[in-house]
Amino acid sequence: MPTTRTASPRPSTRDRLLALGSLPAAATALTGTNALYLLLVVFGNITDFATNQQFVRHVLAMDTTFRDQDLMWRSITSPALQDAAYVAIIAWEALGALVLTAGTLAWWLRPHLARRLSTLGLLLTLLLFGAGFIGIGGEWFAMWQSKTWNGLDAAIRNVTLAGLALLVVNLPSRTPAPPR
Repeated sequence: MPTTRTASPRPSTRDRLLALGSLPAAATALTGTNALYLLLVVFGNITDFATNQQFVRHVLAMDTTFRDQDLMWRSITSPALQDAAYVAIIAWEALGALVLTAGTLAWWLRPHLARRLSTLGLLLTLLLFGAGFIGIGGEWFAMWQSKTWNGLDAAIRNVTLAGLALLVVNLPSRTPAPPR
C-alpha cells in the first residue's frame, strides 16, 4: 500500500511573526551579527592591509611598551614573522566569518546543523580575540602597556559579543505548542 505524505501546513503570517521572537531567531540574529562583523574585518584587513599590519608589527615588536628588559626577549622584530602572523590572523578571521555565515544560513535552511556551525564559528572568534588578542597580544607581548597600539578594548568587545551569542545559541530550545 503506497504511503501518502501530507504537506505540512504553510505557516501563517501570525506564526511567522511569533517565530521572530523565538530563541532560534535570537540565535540567528546574534550569529549573523558576529558573521557580519568578521566579514567586514576581513574585508578591511584585505583592502587596507597596511593599517592593521602596522598594528601587528608594533604589538609583536613591543616597541611602544615600557621596554622592560625582563620582557623584551619575547618581542618578534622580524618583518617576515610579523607579516606571517598578520596573514594568519586574517585567515583565522576569514574562516570564522565563513563558518558563522554558514551558521546563520543554517538556522533557516538546515536547523539541525545551525547550533554546531554557530558554536564552531563563535569559538573561533573567542579563541582569536580571547586567547590571541587578550592572552597572547595583551599579556605575552604586553600590549596593555602601549598607549598607541593597544587593542584590548576592541578585543574585549568582541569576546563579549561572541560569548553572549554562544550562550544564546546553546540555550535549550523547545518549540512552543501553537495556541488553541
